[in-house]
Amino acid sequence: MAEKQFAGILNGAVPGEPAKKDENSRRGNWGNQIEFVLTSVGYAVGLGNVWRFPYLCYRNGGGAFMLPYIIMLVFCGIPLFFLELTFGQFASLGCLGVWKISPMFKGVGYGMMVVSTYIGIYYNVVICIAFYYFFMSMTNLLPWTYCNNPWNTPDCSGVVGPGGNRLNVSFANATTSLVAGVAEVVNRTKRTSPSEEYWKHYVLNISDDIGNFGEVRLPILGCLAVSWFVVFLCLIKGVKSSGKVVYFTATFPYVVLTILFIRGITLDGAINGIKYYLTPQWQKVLDAKVWGDAASQIFYSLGCAWGGLITMASYNKFHNNCYRDSIIISITNCATSVYAGFVIFSILGFMAHNLNVPVSEVADHGPGLAFVAYPEALTLLPISPLWSLLFFFMLILLGLGTQFCLLETLVTAIVDEIGTDWIIRNKTVVTLSVAVIGFLLGVPLTTRAGIYWLLLMDNYAASFSLVVISCIMCICLMYVYGHTKYFKDVEMMLGFPPPLFFKVCWRFISPLIITFILIFTVIQYKPITYNDYVYPGWSLGVGFCMAMSSVICIPVYALYKISRSPGATFRERFKFACQPDLSWGPALLEHRIGRYAPIASEDTMESRPLREKAELKEELKEERKEALKEEEEEKERRDEISLTIQGSNGSTNTQNSPNPSA
Repeated sequence: MAEKQFAGILNGAVPGEPAKKDENSRRGNWGNQIEFVLTSVGYAVGLGNVWRFPYLCYRNGGGAFMLPYIIMLVFCGIPLFFLELTFGQFASLGCLGVWKISPMFKGVGYGMMVVSTYIGIYYNVVICIAFYYFFMSMTNLLPWTYCNNPWNTPDCSGVVGPGGNRLNVSFANATTSLVAGVAEVVNRTKRTSPSEEYWKHYVLNISDDIGNFGEVRLPILGCLAVSWFVVFLCLIKGVKSSGKVVYFTATFPYVVLTILFIRGITLDGAINGIKYYLTPQWQKVLDAKVWGDAASQIFYSLGCAWGGLITMASYNKFHNNCYRDSIIISITNCATSVYAGFVIFSILGFMAHNLNVPVSEVADHGPGLAFVAYPEALTLLPISPLWSLLFFFMLILLGLGTQFCLLETLVTAIVDEIGTDWIIRNKTVVTLSVAVIGFLLGVPLTTRAGIYWLLLMDNYAASFSLVVISCIMCICLMYVYGHTKYFKDVEMMLGFPPPLFFKVCWRFISPLIITFILIFTVIQYKPITYNDYVYPGWSLGVGFCMAMSSVICIPVYALYKISRSPGATFRERFKFACQPDLSWGPALLEHRIGRYAPIASEDTMESRPLREKAELKEELKEERKEALKEEEEEKERRDEISLTIQGSNGSTNTQNSPNPSA
């Protein structure tokens, strides 16, 4: 009876529950493959697609930037994406459990968890600010339209004349009413927009230094609680619940983007903005910085080395075609970035047209685009609250899609690592605990100095550490575990071997590009600033500590694992620590074929040693025997040589050696 129960556990079933063929009923699977694709699209397509890519594109040569961008997508983005999907799907384990493939490298999994924790903390703060703007847009007049508010300064200059009711006028009349405001703006030597002052002095009430926290901004704190509560509710049943939510959260942003795009291209000056976005400057293609930006954007946009791709793929069924999925998701992600650029620059072109300034003066990226430049442009539109609601609702959905996967990555890693029936049945408790801890760790980011800390985490917590993690992962899979074995694993799972192109990329091209990104990141490093504020040295030290905290996990755990591995010498312990764990391989027993097939019969499944592990032990024994044999043979040879020398030199010594008494 116990043996049958053990076999049931191996098939992924909780004791007492019926096991379903090809379904990991103990751990769970996606309801269908569309849920996985939509979740992965929601994970990869995030805020960076909207507020970072368009800015990089126009800054690095417009349409010319597309050439290095596509090349980096083909040779680095898609291969790494495919590699992580196959890794997680083959073992059906999260970012910690998969390192049974080579236990010495489990520190890479811990590094992924640290990175996901940092990103999850500050990413949800950005979402909560989008929630705040969304709620504040539920009004007849957007609060950042005019300069007649208590938080405004004498430097404030709006583009809409005071007292102008723009909700019921035609677009032509609205444009005419801007003349006075535009003239005033042009004549000023220093202009601060109402949206910028609303952002700085009302929403953030920003302090003068990163160390001056001040009070907690209660409206932002409330929105942070709402944001974490929404994330928890969507993940309350793991992938079973989040897989249903993504039907809306992953698709509706495209509806909003299309609405904003149609609205944008009908505005005066929109074409100028789009030209500025796409006009190629081919001379910039020869600039190494352009290629570095393209590689970095592809790498970070797809979410490589965060642990999320491994986690999401681990809930796939074993024979799912993740090769097809990786291409679909990667191309969708990059196409969304390009599409979002049209949406952003059509509106910014309209804004520049009305202000009579170049597009470069209104273009921005990051929070400056999402919460200052774009909201100001929306005030120029008739029925501006409607467009504002749509825009910030889109930002919320884009952020939630990524946040779902970040939280699920941490929860899955914890549950897989503990692995008891109780923790699996009470996964909701783990999800709630992680959400509460994430909320508490995010509270300092809702203070008056919160924006400084948010940008510090964004620049350091997930920068070069991701590149290091990804590079070591490639080295482990291709050169420590062995590319031949990994290719056979993928073939056993998919039914066909990886295409030759991906084999070459995994072994040579992608690691070289990752190394290039790392070198580029180091060479191009500049201390972080926020507008005119320069971060003090101690805060940069904190940033470097955050960056190193994920990387340091790798050597620390490797040394720990080697020290705990069996073996008489360091070489033996090192070799043992690099070998796959006994339980490495497909999660379900029916998929354990070939070298993963158990040596013991199904009636004696308690031991279940793998052939590969048995071969390792035999190999170590043989090495020891050979070493002992060589020592014995060497000793015998020395004895023989010694006897020969004694026999041949005996008379010589008696004849030629001086007489001690002489």
